[in-house]
Amino acid sequence: MEGTIIFQKNIQQLLLATVAGVVICLSPIAVGATEKDSTDFTSTELRETASKYLGIRYLYGGTSTSGFDCSGFVRKVFSDLGIELPRTAKEMYEIGEPVKIGEIRPGDLLFYNTSGSGISHVAIYYGDGKMIHAQTGEGVSLSNFFDQYYWYDRFVGAKRVADVELISEGN
Repeated sequence: MEGTIIFQKNIQQLLLATVAGVVICLSPIAVGATEKDSTDFTSTELRETASKYLGIRYLYGGTSTSGFDCSGFVRKVFSDLGIELPRTAKEMYEIGEPVKIGEIRPGDLLFYNTSGSGISHVAIYYGDGKMIHAQTGEGVSLSNFFDQYYWYDRFVGAKRVADVELISEGN
């Protein structure tokens, strides 16, 4: 009989400890301590980070402030914001979630076929109909995403690789 009482107390303590553990794990304090915010960065942070490179010259294969090519620039901006991307535009096109043209937001990657043989250029949607990118002859610059004379006809698609919190200016 005494053994049964000890066994029941042990079971009760075990159940109590289990329930307490579940409550602690599900409490807002515990979840908040380990859960990352759902956004990676804001559209304002994106614009500020990308804009600091405006005017840096274009350099084929360039990945630094000495000169950027298109994917080197995009990779640098996202690295500054804590997201690592593949090296080339073609590799970048293989990741992320596809975005319909009417749903493009700041921070989405825009892909182009400028060479006639698949993905050959990448830009970042900046907001307000603009994209920021490193382009031959211009370096890092802003262009009109809807440019009917060049970019629009070469557009292949867009991908979302980060969860960007939209801040109202020029989304």
